[in-house]
Amino acid sequence: MKQWVKKLVEQFDMDWGSANGAEKGKGVPSMSEERATLLFILDVFNKHLFEIQNHSVRKVRNKLDGFAKELVNPNGQDTERVLFEIRQFISSYRIDEYSYVQNTFDDFKRIIWDFADHLSEEIQEQNAASGDVNQSLEQLREAVESNSIEELRMKSREFINFYLKHQSAHNDRRSKRMETIKKSLTTVKKQLMEANTTMRKDHLTGAHNRRSYDEQIRRYLQLHEIDKDPMTLIIMDIDFFKKINDTYGHDIGDFVLKECVRLIQESFSREEDFIARLGGEEFAVILPGCNAEAATRMAEEAMNRIRKEVFVHENYEIRFTISMGIAEVQPGEKADSLYKRADEALYESKQTGRNKYTVAKESQIKRVA
Repeated sequence: MKQWVKKLVEQFDMDWGSANGAEKGKGVPSMSEERATLLFILDVFNKHLFEIQNHSVRKVRNKLDGFAKELVNPNGQDTERVLFEIRQFISSYRIDEYSYVQNTFDDFKRIIWDFADHLSEEIQEQNAASGDVNQSLEQLREAVESNSIEELRMKSREFINFYLKHQSAHNDRRSKRMETIKKSLTTVKKQLMEANTTMRKDHLTGAHNRRSYDEQIRRYLQLHEIDKDPMTLIIMDIDFFKKINDTYGHDIGDFVLKECVRLIQESFSREEDFIARLGGEEFAVILPGCNAEAATRMAEEAMNRIRKEVFVHENYEIRFTISMGIAEVQPGEKADSLYKRADEALYESKQTGRNKYTVAKESQIKRVA
């Protein structure tokens, strides 16, 4: 079995047991590159799920895990059935995913459209009032041209009374309009902020999501280029998380994810620390103004905190550990390179015993003068 296939299968932390085709003593199933490629696609798909109607993350994750286990089964008789089910499921999911995104976009349009409608009504009322003023002025001009003092006196009095009443009403409308616009702006701002937060937060744990991470790491790297302050990235995941799901069920798995984020947030509690769930049981912590040495102290504190905890949920007492990869950004380094070094360090931690951290090696970055 090729090395990249073996590495891919090992990262799943599954207890493959004595499955047919497993390598002796290691429990790693042997498979073709085609199956491994499909397994990799399912894993990437699994890590970028978000909650949509008819497809909760928990159920989708469970379904994809089932497909993954069937793919490593060397029984070729079921291959076509599994491939058909995968195609059918992903097709259904993508349709619902598109509908969710479209509905979210429609909500944004509705918010702005309602606000624009309100402003349009205000402008129409203002134009109607201006028309009344023009009509009254025209009547006053006609009185002037009539050369009748009585009619001029009467029309002048009517115009003055009308204009005073118009100005008073105009001021009242303006005051009410400004108050209404202010309330509308506040409502729109709140709705947009809530929608923006929803799109950037992980629905289950409350941590930032992968999209937020991608945006934030770029911002921090831009700042690093300006101020030259150190910055460190930690990539971590929960050891044997799939075993937790298989043993206790996905409800307990979700509970573990939430508790893990809570403890990570308590350990990395500076205002500038950024914590994100990248997908599944994988998390990232961005530590601006923090070098690798300081990051390792914080990492050790987080790991100790999690090691000591006994998590009680329903009738279960659960313990778990985490593994970490730590990489301090180097001059000129891009987000992909930084993540890759941290991820490789995480892989090293998992391959050498888990429940530990590894500091990444320096990258060979060529600076362009």
